[in-house]
Amino acid sequence: QVQLVESGGGLVQAGGSLRLSCAASGIRFSTAAMGWYRQAPGKQRELVARIRSDYSTNYADSVKGRFTISRDNAKNTVYLQMNSLKPEDTAVYYCHITYMDYWAEGTLVTVSS
Repeated sequence: QVQLVESGGGLVQAGGSLRLSCAASGIRFSTAAMGWYRQAPGKQRELVARIRSDYSTNYADSVKGRFTISRDNAKNTVYLQMNSLKPEDTAVYYCHITYMDYWAEGTLVTVSS
């Protein structure tokens, strides 16, 4: 049974940092590309960052230089380190397994100005 458990969301002031974690089970994690997406109120869900099995990454232009995606295959966990947060980063953040198109429930990140 596939499961994704997210943690790390919350409220932070502009300029602050948060780290999101997503622990996976029921999949061959080390071979899976993993992504973080977000959806702000009234907007479409968008890709924030993705990391592949070879550790290559890609980012949305809006977060380049501020966010870092990483993975720990020993812990079956993918992370999203978010620095220099802005109010426009406020959204529900979702962890995603690319090859299965499987979504986590989402965690809310709120950045106050």
